[in-house]
Amino acid sequence: MIVTLMFKLGKLTDYGTVLMTALALDAGRVQTSQELAASTRLAPPTVAKLLKLLGKAGLVESTRGAHGGYRLAREPARITVADIVAALEGPIALTQCSVHQGGCGIESHCGVRANWRVINDAIRSALDAVTLAQMCLPLRKTPVAVRDRDIPIIRFSPPPPARG
Repeated sequence: MIVTLMFKLGKLTDYGTVLMTALALDAGRVQTSQELAASTRLAPPTVAKLLKLLGKAGLVESTRGAHGGYRLAREPARITVADIVAALEGPIALTQCSVHQGGCGIESHCGVRANWRVINDAIRSALDAVTLAQMCLPLRKTPVAVRDRDIPIIRFSPPPPARG
């Protein structure tokens, strides 16, 4: 069975991004699932489930023992939102035919399949362009003119330098 990602991400993926951001904010430290549940305000069973899935995908490492816990498997700048989405939702695919062949009855004479692939690739590229490190930065909204309309575009920016 092929599962496709629709336009709406699941709640677990949203929570998984929150959890990964919490790990990234203190990337050098091993954190217990209880600490992560408290800092993110997510239910402990949800945190445990997410850590298992993220670990299986190679995004999180676990350490056993008295000083055990979880940490990121890579630096936050080397983990993308696409990595997190794929770990929790499966392959990024707006339509079944945008990543897999043979699952559609009209595939041989479909006039939009190639365009869905273009759209799917654009969304995948957008998710690949945002790193976990960027997700930890404050956001700044900048209006950008698109087809004669101002559309707020969210850009990541580092915090202003501290005044001293």
